[in-house]
Amino acid sequence: MPTRLVPPAGPQRTLAAAQLASAVGDGAYYTCSALYFTNIVGMSAARLGVGLAVAWALGSLAGVPLGQLADQRGPRRTAVGLALATAVIVALFLVIRSYPLFLVAMCLYATTQSGLTAARQALVGGLVSPAERTGLLAHLQSTLNGGLAVGAAIGGIALTVGTREAYLGAFVVTALGFVVGGTVLLRLPEVAPVAGRSRPGPRFEVLTDRRYAVVALVNTVLLLRMPLLSLVIPLWLAQRASGLGWLGSVLFVLNTVGVMAFQVRVARDVSDPASGARAVRSAGALLLVSCAVFGLSALDVPEWAFAALLLGGSAFLLVGEMRQSAGSWQISFDLAPADRIGQYQGFFGTGVAVARTLGPLVLTTLLLDGGLAGWLVLGAVFVAAGYAMGPAVRWAERNRRPAEPVAVPAG
Repeated sequence: MPTRLVPPAGPQRTLAAAQLASAVGDGAYYTCSALYFTNIVGMSAARLGVGLAVAWALGSLAGVPLGQLADQRGPRRTAVGLALATAVIVALFLVIRSYPLFLVAMCLYATTQSGLTAARQALVGGLVSPAERTGLLAHLQSTLNGGLAVGAAIGGIALTVGTREAYLGAFVVTALGFVVGGTVLLRLPEVAPVAGRSRPGPRFEVLTDRRYAVVALVNTVLLLRMPLLSLVIPLWLAQRASGLGWLGSVLFVLNTVGVMAFQVRVARDVSDPASGARAVRSAGALLLVSCAVFGLSALDVPEWAFAALLLGGSAFLLVGEMRQSAGSWQISFDLAPADRIGQYQGFFGTGVAVARTLGPLVLTTLLLDGGLAGWLVLGAVFVAAGYAMGPAVRWAERNRRPAEPVAVPAG
């Protein structure tokens, strides 16, 4: 049976529609925000970088309490509230001129984004059966990439025009994307809050769950792949083949299109923690091959061979990324208590913030200065993490409570 490119009608398709709207807004924001704050507001690149690092570091801490809020108050109303709050915060960027206000707004933006991710995951856990979750998340990832591409095109128009008004127009698109995304979520039934049937124990149980923390840590190591195409490869090209600078954008677009086209197909064989761990193990091996191929471009090769090596490395990176995503989705849900999915997903999601914060510093130092040896070291780290996931999952499963039924929607 051919793989469906659109999720089934009902809650799954509604979740995808909300994801699409928000992703269009995100794409416009990510394309324009850095140049807006540096070229239009007049902020230095260094201050911008520090502000973003601080904001995402603080925002990542909000995932667990906001995920807990989704568990106790209902993930739909929490997600809608956070989506609308994000829209308001983005609207503030239209009038912010000072660095302190920028820092406050960015911390709030990172906080609501982290919470929104956790609440959406709790919605998936409450509205979709365990057997369908990874397939749906694959659809959502494809939708996310499609929305980001559309938003980036809108942002590209603003960059081409280059005026203050054009940038602000892109921010308006971002705010509207979150308004639409939040409004679409209102079409979903609410998942019954779990406050009335929560078990005795710590309020934030995930912070005491060492086994789940180890699984999340292994996944975070693999997420260091995230800055490779967006940051490291463009810098690698500038350092070693400045005439091929355009290739960085091509590789990023090909990756986006590849995820849109193949993520659902790649996730088909992932259905339980064991298959999830196997997918992550294969991802580690693929990422090792990717790093080795990228690293070979450090050798004295013709320009055409340099470009071919980057294309080949990107292909292995794409498949490894999709396998790691599919496996980690399955594992993160299956190892979480059914009545605390929000806070567990909030905790698991901090790996993305950590990769965004530490990845650029670690990878630029290791790879740009280390050349082929640096790439091989990174590949070895990836394959070690991939093979470590299996034992970590089996250890975490030992004390896992029996799965509970999917929550019955309220209303």
